[in-house]
Amino acid sequence: MRELKLSFDACIYTAMSYSISTLLLRNLSDVFGENDPVRRRAAIDEIFHEDAVFHDPKGGTFHGRDEIDRIAGVIKATHPDFRYQPLGPPEESGDAGRVRWVSGTPGKPPAYAGTDFIVARDGRIASVYLFFDSLP
Repeated sequence: MRELKLSFDACIYTAMSYSISTLLLRNLSDVFGENDPVRRRAAIDEIFHEDAVFHDPKGGTFHGRDEIDRIAGVIKATHPDFRYQPLGPPEESGDAGRVRWVSGTPGKPPAYAGTDFIVARDGRIASVYLFFDSLP
């Protein structure tokens, strides 16, 4: 993780740069797996670019942090007790990566499976592509 300090008018802002793997796992747990809207929004502001795009094959394309926050809340509200479980470590290639996962109620068989593919820019998510998979 690399930390960059930017100074504007005597105020210091800290921008964090994250690895592709960290971004993939935080997107699952801290964004789409988070029930608390305040914590979810804080994670979105931290790991997504302001102009990020989320592509959902069933729900459409969502532009910007506000829309991503809204749709993440809608998705989580449909199954608040579900947890995402990566099926293995994330894979990275250049400025992109993917992670395969299952989701369901802890202690029960998974209800569905998917793959998140991201493209990162400067250590933050620029775009997320969601793919639904067959259950393993």
